[in-house]
Amino acid sequence: MTSSASFDTLESLQADIAELIVRLPTLKNRQFIQQALATIVRLADTEIERLDWKILSAALADMERGFQLFYDYRHVRKVTIFGSARLAPDTPDYQMALEFARAVSQLGFMVMTGGGGGIMQAGHEGAGRENSFGLNIQLPFEQEANPFIEGDPKLVHFKYFFTRKLFLLKESDAVALFPGGFGTQDEAFECMTLSQTGKFGPVPLVLIDRPGGDYWRSWSEYVDKQLVQNGLVSPEDPSLYTVTDNVDVACDAITRFYQVYHSCRYVGGKLVIRLKTDISDAQVEQLNANFSDIIIQGRIEKSQALPQEAQDETVELPRLILYFNQRDLGRLYQMIATINRMGTPLPEDAAHPERK
Repeated sequence: MTSSASFDTLESLQADIAELIVRLPTLKNRQFIQQALATIVRLADTEIERLDWKILSAALADMERGFQLFYDYRHVRKVTIFGSARLAPDTPDYQMALEFARAVSQLGFMVMTGGGGGIMQAGHEGAGRENSFGLNIQLPFEQEANPFIEGDPKLVHFKYFFTRKLFLLKESDAVALFPGGFGTQDEAFECMTLSQTGKFGPVPLVLIDRPGGDYWRSWSEYVDKQLVQNGLVSPEDPSLYTVTDNVDVACDAITRFYQVYHSCRYVGGKLVIRLKTDISDAQVEQLNANFSDIIIQGRIEKSQALPQEAQDETVELPRLILYFNQRDLGRLYQMIATINRMGTPLPEDAAHPERK
């Protein structure tokens, strides 16, 4: 770049920043924009490596692409599919992933997976291009997008695995894992870790074997023998996931999770659980009796939206509030399952579990 071009770029940037500062007091998310700008300013005054700036810049560019892509689809529930890039279309695992993706897309969910071959291609083939997102990773191999998503505006290329995985999890309302190698194992354990620590979800996690297969069944047996029985994870932690070799069971695990439960968030130390439909006072008493062990103070109570949620798009939904200990996530998943058995969803909600 010539010095003249550099000057023009700097001049344009200065004008953009000046305009942003003028508009900042009126912007909806001004607090966070200000924090981000302040972070950049502080870093600019410190001695960090050129490589650090390259990582920061590329990661922000990755996130810009992801945020812009998913904004228009924020009200549609999505299922993320993980699995091997090396499984050919004639393998039972590929066909199982294709069948599963077709089934969840027919239920109204969109499918997110990587942009490559194998299980990723099966997900896109089954769901169809119009119902698919491709989150590709730039690699010296296995980087070409599969023909079912190539050229689609919902295909986005990421430089880093961590930013790609951020969106595969952040945007997902369910995760389906098919057999795979080190990458899939990493994704499986990270999903469990983030769910177990409350950094992801709650969402349904489904581990899907081919009919008669035992890839995930053997994995689950290992978790039980080496982790649960040795006290390395809680006995309730297997409640975080479902292992099956049946597409109908896998789909039911996802739709049932959102039968009455809608979503949750923390407000001032309280866990706020939003429901699609109300449950009775007697059922709340039953929850208090069965799940008092995960409450650090007070009781589970019915509530309308809290004042801090006034701008929330779910403001009209009924709620349960509790002081959750933020430790026993397996028990929280068990409570969500109980709530889903309690309520009777409205006919429209039952027909459209995919709507946020």
